[in-house]
Amino acid sequence: MGTPGIPKPVRFFTSVISRDEKEIGRVKERLTDFLGDIEEMTVPSPFFHTSYYDKEMGEGLLRCLVLFKPLLGRERLGLIKLRTNEIESHLSVEGRRTVNIDPGYISLEQVVLATTKGFAHRLYLGDGIFGDLTLIFSDGTFRPLPWTYPDYGSSELISLFNAWRDRYRTLLRHGTGGAGLNRLKQTGRC
Repeated sequence: MGTPGIPKPVRFFTSVISRDEKEIGRVKERLTDFLGDIEEMTVPSPFFHTSYYDKEMGEGLLRCLVLFKPLLGRERLGLIKLRTNEIESHLSVEGRRTVNIDPGYISLEQVVLATTKGFAHRLYLGDGIFGDLTLIFSDGTFRPLPWTYPDYGSSELISLFNAWRDRYRTLLRHGTGGAGLNRLKQTGRC
């Protein structure tokens, strides 16, 4: 019989998509309210990997990825997705989103995204949220799976996630990052 344990905390990130760089900035500020300080944010760049959001949000979309400093328990992914959905709803205009926020986390072994859509490879987390196993770490790098979104399987994002994983691994080795976790517990944030 195995003994249940608590997995190591993870690094959370979000993908933020919008037509408006100012909107991305407003979202960034709201995300820090419950995810803590930002360690890194990529430059908003054209998002052309799918036209899925064009009908609702328009063309000319930009996307940036935001990495947060605190190490948090991976079990928070569902709650974080619910909070990002609230932000999307609050910023909507006439029932149409002006921003899309997809949270996820990086662990040593995987990258997991949160979604409201179930599928064969997605595990139910509760409250209508599923965890999407997006990348796995194997032979020294993150690797896409047959269902991985094309942008997450790109060499550019895999390189970024590998770099973020290296920094995360250093935090775990040196026991740093826990201060952010304790601060979030004390303030009652997500």
